[in-house]
Amino acid sequence: QVQLVESGGGLVQPGGSLTLSCTASGFTPDRDDFSRYTMSWYRQARANERELVALIAAFTGRTWYADSVKGRFTISRDNAKNTVYLQTMNLKLEDTAVYYCKAGGPEDHWGQGTQVIVSS
Repeated sequence: QVQLVESGGGLVQPGGSLTLSCTASGFTPDRDDFSRYTMSWYRQARANERELVALIAAFTGRTWYADSVKGRFTISRDNAKNTVYLQTMNLKLEDTAVYYCKAGGPEDHWGQGTQVIVSS
């Protein structure tokens, strides 16, 4: 069973930076592996719907960002470490949310989330 564990969240002042990490485990050898999954970061603020923030494609490594974070967030992956990162900079109050990573493939797998609070 694939499991995802996020880390790196916390309390930061406006204009600050955080790097979120999501490490995956539980792949079945010779059947699937991390590199075959498109990895995404979502966020959910209070009662709002969960929104897609960024993704990085399997194999090609192509990236996509929501307009609200473009130029401030960077998604990357290290397939050797089964880890995807979300570097955030110039954080704004409206970036406050629980951030989730998702592994998209034959089945979708979600992490438990990591809280980011942007506050002065």
